[in-house]
Amino acid sequence: PSFGFLFDIDGVLVRGKTPIPAARTAFRKLVDSQGQFLVPVVFVTNAGNCLRQKKADQLSHLLGVPISQDQVMMSHSPLRMFKRYHEKCVLVSGQGPLLDIAQDLGFCQPITIETLRERHPLLDAVDHDRRPNVLVSVYFCCKALSVVLFGEPVRWETSLQLIIDVLLTSGYPGNPYHHENYPHIPVLACNMDLMWVAEAQSPRFGHGTFMVCLENIYKKITGRDLKYEALMGKPSRLTYQYAEQLIRGQALHRQWQQPIHTLYAVGDNVMTDVYGANLYNRFLEEPAAAATHCRSVLVCTGVYDPRAAADPRAGRAGTAFHGHRDFGFDPRLVQPDHVVPDVDAAVDLVFQLENFAP
Repeated sequence: PSFGFLFDIDGVLVRGKTPIPAARTAFRKLVDSQGQFLVPVVFVTNAGNCLRQKKADQLSHLLGVPISQDQVMMSHSPLRMFKRYHEKCVLVSGQGPLLDIAQDLGFCQPITIETLRERHPLLDAVDHDRRPNVLVSVYFCCKALSVVLFGEPVRWETSLQLIIDVLLTSGYPGNPYHHENYPHIPVLACNMDLMWVAEAQSPRFGHGTFMVCLENIYKKITGRDLKYEALMGKPSRLTYQYAEQLIRGQALHRQWQQPIHTLYAVGDNVMTDVYGANLYNRFLEEPAAAATHCRSVLVCTGVYDPRAAADPRAGRAGTAFHGHRDFGFDPRLVQPDHVVPDVDAAVDLVFQLENFAP
């Protein structure tokens, strides 16, 4: 094979915990009788609430084919490259086994929002039932030197409050605010999805929605923009570069001689999957790039609704930019190279385009 697949998960393979029927059919075409993949495949998800191995196990069960963790790319996977932060104390926000995830990525001193709240119980005051009954003060010696946003938390008011506290005190959340501390300590964010699809008929809030809240609160208080040291997950170029490395690693491991020329990014969201693939394709057009193309293939089983897209009553509401604040909107980047009903049709299309007969 001279091509590889980058598969999104939510809206392409599953909706919530419910498998999309076309997924198993598609993956039977991608493996041989021994269960080995016939082409390099990487699952590129903006989820960040579990370890790669757990996601690989879930996918293996879902698809009926063996998936290794080396084929899975979470939104936080590129954090492995940010070694200059690994030795420092970092505040981590999100859900799932956050400490395990952070340590697996290389962070030596992660602290969760919940731990910070326990050390500074007076800071979390929105929920009256969670306020301490007596005034207490706990000495907390570890200064948070950066903030890592893995994904949307459960209690947004607590996370928003404590992250703002850390940013406005240069890592000492028990201290008074100092607005002159700008730029603030580094913030690294994973997953910019404004919305995603589960079992509900309409899309649900994603981590991008939480980030919109955080950015606007920070600006309302300080009059300045929240700055990000790095933004990871689709549609960032960093994510696609990392995914391409994984694709090439698979080809090398299988000793396939043909160089990988084309990446096919299969997704359900024009603002992340299509925008990111098209943005990366622009980068690949530069002379130094290894691959030649990154083609976007949009499926109709998730966020993208072809009926709404074709409805003339959508008007200007249909053109709202759901991407992150720091990614300028270019309408050409939300135009997919191909639109297909589902992931099975996507695999058939790519095999046809590549004249690939397993």
